[in-house]
Amino acid sequence: MPSTTDRPLRIIHSEAALGFAGQERRILKEMRAMRERGHRVELICRPEAKLAAAASEAGIKVHKLPMGGFMNLVRGAPKVRRILREGRFDILNTHSRIDTLLAGLGARLAGTPLIVRTRHLTNRVNSMLAYTWVPHRVSAVSNYVRDYLIERGVPAGKVETIYSPITLPPAGIRSTLREELNLPPEAIVVCCVAILRATKGHRELIEALRPLMQDRPQVHLVLVGNGSPLFEQLQALIAEIGLADRIHMLGFRHDVPNILAGSDIFALATQKEASGTVYVEAAAAGLPVIGVDVGGVSEMVRDGETGILVPSGNIPELRAALETLIDDSHLRACMGAAGTRMARVEGKFSLAGLAERTEQVYRTWLAQVDVGATG
Repeated sequence: MPSTTDRPLRIIHSEAALGFAGQERRILKEMRAMRERGHRVELICRPEAKLAAAASEAGIKVHKLPMGGFMNLVRGAPKVRRILREGRFDILNTHSRIDTLLAGLGARLAGTPLIVRTRHLTNRVNSMLAYTWVPHRVSAVSNYVRDYLIERGVPAGKVETIYSPITLPPAGIRSTLREELNLPPEAIVVCCVAILRATKGHRELIEALRPLMQDRPQVHLVLVGNGSPLFEQLQALIAEIGLADRIHMLGFRHDVPNILAGSDIFALATQKEASGTVYVEAAAAGLPVIGVDVGGVSEMVRDGETGILVPSGNIPELRAALETLIDDSHLRACMGAAGTRMARVEGKFSLAGLAERTEQVYRTWLAQVDVGATG
């Protein structure tokens, strides 16, 4: 049999989540990108998972297993063992605690050469078993997450950062946003794209912008994203402060590139972020970005070059950053151009870059665990 250094890899992912948010979208992007490089990719997930439908639609083979609870673990691990042995997989890549325990145990029983756990979040890890005992190696979506895992006990030599990719928006989009909102030609649009939850900082962004909007009638804020009950709460707040005609809540949208193309500034005051690739997506659209220096955001925003980073919880500095970009069109253009170069020319966050980096890390790890097993 050819070694894993010179043949396509056989890779299977597992995910226990039922939704289809950033983590699940990253998994699907990775599977498709690796398939395009010639590797074989399959998926293990729950029957009712939205990722199952999306992967099947993309032509990826899906193995459906109930997950969660002791009995599903007992019944599921032997099934995973059979799937992995029959498919002769080189790699199992798990993504959540439940599937790491179930699929990881099955992979250990099957003797799968490499078991990888990917950590997508910044939340505190309660049990490190899913990062130390079960997998051979761990990947993280940012250096911030990697450093946290090392601090919690994962050996530094066994964890690598693999950044999540973005899908580049088409160049030269003619946006319909300003026509949709009936904005005047002189309008300056600040845009925020994020699920509506408290940690994303929508209230803080509105608080920072409020006095600037009172003094500058040309400034508008566009909020893209949904989530109850915050959507209704923000609507009430906006009406209360008398800015309902200039703070536009668009809910969930499928045309985010169109909205970014019609904006002048991207701002997200998130208080917790594992990586924050939405900043890179905004930069790719030519927008200067404003972010809070938390988690992996500083790895996505080059402070003073592609945007401005402000300290966490500091409304005056957030307001000052917004004021600087609102009042300086030349700086907006320079930062927007720098962000476009970072996202479109360097390729650090491209799908091709993700696949190349993932393959390189996988092959290195396979060589390491093979040496460890035989040495």
